[in-house]
Amino acid sequence: MTPTLNTHRYGPDQPARLLALHGLTGHGRRWAPLFDEHLTDVSVLAPDLLGHGHSPATAPWSLEAHADAVAAVLEEAQTGPVVVVAHSFGGATALHLAARRPDLVKSLVLLDPAIGLDGDWMRQIADQMVAYPDYTDRAEAKSDKVAGAWSDVPDHVIETELDEHLIELPNGRWGWRMSLPAVVTAWSELARDIVLPANIIRVTLLRATRTSPAYVTSELLDALRATLGDRFELIDIDCDHMVSQSRPTETAAAIRSHLE
Repeated sequence: MTPTLNTHRYGPDQPARLLALHGLTGHGRRWAPLFDEHLTDVSVLAPDLLGHGHSPATAPWSLEAHADAVAAVLEEAQTGPVVVVAHSFGGATALHLAARRPDLVKSLVLLDPAIGLDGDWMRQIADQMVAYPDYTDRAEAKSDKVAGAWSDVPDHVIETELDEHLIELPNGRWGWRMSLPAVVTAWSELARDIVLPANIIRVTLLRATRTSPAYVTSELLDALRATLGDRFELIDIDCDHMVSQSRPTETAAAIRSHLE
């Protein structure tokens, strides 16, 4: 049985036109600054993915399972096909959704998507997460964000993220509202082969140019170009990995172009 995802809604009370999928360690409320300030007229579904936020951490945690759980959100809402905006691991999930359920996906806006990545790199990240899964306090958690992919995200957005997503753990330390086993497993999933949409749909990819190593591989770009032709568009954004948080205006413009 497919687990039921906790789903956040933004915009007017009408059938959803947009599905938003967050990245690893994230949650659906992470999209609030983008939709509440830049796309207020768009009806959006933004689930917490399996093992994230307030959604269940029911195994399996494969990309197929993530895609099927997201498909169930759209079926429950009786909406689709929709535009899907997806960040990082959410991008991998969106590509699997477009491959498995093309009837539900109108087009994709991929924000620095992560898929088909180097297996040794993914192992290193998973090892680091297992070794250091939590923080002494809020200040340490914030410092970790600022020193990493959130380096160019406005401070008030980081503070909101901490308010929403940082929780005290049973051991007295602090960590993100997520299932560690589910997230560690997901890093392995990102080393799997690239999957492409079943239909020839429009795909816009916003590549973060400050991310090092890069999540967007040349293999992914070549595969999308070869499959989609002029339906594929690459836009380089001068930012680190958190594209929608650091560059909401550019992100909103890319999304709106798919809704017109």
